[in-house]
Amino acid sequence: MARIAVIGAGMASLAAAARLAVGGHRVVVLERTDGYGGAVGRLAREGFAFDTGPGLLTLPAVYRDLFVKTGKAALEDVVGLAEVDPAARHVFADGTEVTLPNASRSGTVAALDAACGPGSGERWADLLVRGRETWEVMRRPMLEEALPADTRGFARDPYPVVRRGFGPGRGRPSLARVAAAELRDPRLVALLESHLLAQGVDPREGPASAAVLPYLEATFGVWYVRGGVRALADAVYERCRERRVEFRFGASVAGLLVADGRAAGVRLADGSEVPADVVVAGAPLPALAAEAGGSAGAPWPFTGPRGESGRFSVHLALRGSRPEGCAHRTVVHAADRRGALDWLFARRPAPLPPRGGVTVTVLRPDDPATRPDGGHEAVTLTAPVPAHGTPGAPRSVDWNAPGAADGFADLVVAAAEAAVPGLRERELWREVRTPADVERETGAAGGAVPGPSLAGAGGTLLRAANRAPLRGLYAVGGWAHPGGGLPHAGMSAAITADLVAGGPGGSR
Repeated sequence: MARIAVIGAGMASLAAAARLAVGGHRVVVLERTDGYGGAVGRLAREGFAFDTGPGLLTLPAVYRDLFVKTGKAALEDVVGLAEVDPAARHVFADGTEVTLPNASRSGTVAALDAACGPGSGERWADLLVRGRETWEVMRRPMLEEALPADTRGFARDPYPVVRRGFGPGRGRPSLARVAAAELRDPRLVALLESHLLAQGVDPREGPASAAVLPYLEATFGVWYVRGGVRALADAVYERCRERRVEFRFGASVAGLLVADGRAAGVRLADGSEVPADVVVAGAPLPALAAEAGGSAGAPWPFTGPRGESGRFSVHLALRGSRPEGCAHRTVVHAADRRGALDWLFARRPAPLPPRGGVTVTVLRPDDPATRPDGGHEAVTLTAPVPAHGTPGAPRSVDWNAPGAADGFADLVVAAAEAAVPGLRERELWREVRTPADVERETGAAGGAVPGPSLAGAGGTLLRAANRAPLRGLYAVGGWAHPGGGLPHAGMSAAITADLVAGGPGGSR
């Protein structure tokens, strides 16, 4: 039985701790804050409740597997899961609207044909077929297994038309280029790009392999956790407690203990030490990256943000009931696509985007647990934004600057009125959360939100390997393989637990 120290109590750390405890190890989780869940948080005020992190779940099978492998109660025994149908409503810059059903190819084809013209649905369906081919190539090596020592193969984009040679001209076959060539209609292009944009990646630079993102939603569905996604974090935490995982809150890790060429525990900020045979890092602490080293002296690349974007949220308490039949999720696409992308991914972004330069996702859960009564509604608006940084820092905005947060919140609310007419008249109060708030609460540098690992783009979207160069040190979570997002957190935990157990590292 090994002593295992897990750094951080985010979702990947919790999932890893539960799996490791089942293996008979003595596991202690060290968390710098006074709570668990990491970015999967909850805001409660005056009878309203909001998820402050992800509001929807994809690939719930990852968490079903976690609960099957770590105890008797299944996932659905401890949380309520509901399919979100329709999966999404989209409002485009020209006023076109389309509502897409959950996991229905024929329904999606019919909806797109009706909204965007005959043939639109088939073009979209054909692209998702290529997304499926890409998923079949990527799934095992990129999501279900540990990274190989040589990752150069992942630098190449596995999207089918890219593999066969793509179009005239030079340059990397980005998602935007593939979308323009295959979908042609700017509304369909915006629909595809929104999936990558939501991950904080520029579709003009991101790989065509990102077509797997809409494919996964269309195939495996979109799910809501009753009471909010925070209920999933509560359930995983309780599973850890059932497996006798020890939690130490307010325990900030300052460094790594190393003995005989392997990790020997961690050093806390108060000077105390926690001996361990294995250390699993769920947070990209620079000290760990430096101390882990590498075979050639290079630091282990578990260092957090590399130009990632953040997420801006506006939580709205509204008077008036939620209209029957309205979509749980609506995406309001930017009127000025180019201006929106130029602002979001500029090296020196202005404090605010150009007029019409923001894409907003509106979440309106039909859940009594989120509102004080039937005469009110809880709505969350989110938008990808530059991370938080000091004035002049590259790829960032000083979200603490006077007027920055309030000014952007007003833009977001104004854009969201295309999805919720009369939104501002219904507003009782709002809570605004910027990347600066995320940084303060979670410790993520700049409040950046890691996206999933994707093949292509020269390998720039790969994360640190789960096994560090230093023996006995491992990594889980969004800054480690296979990247950010709730499903990936669970996959990362499964891969790492298998590595610790002496296996090859696999989430199957």
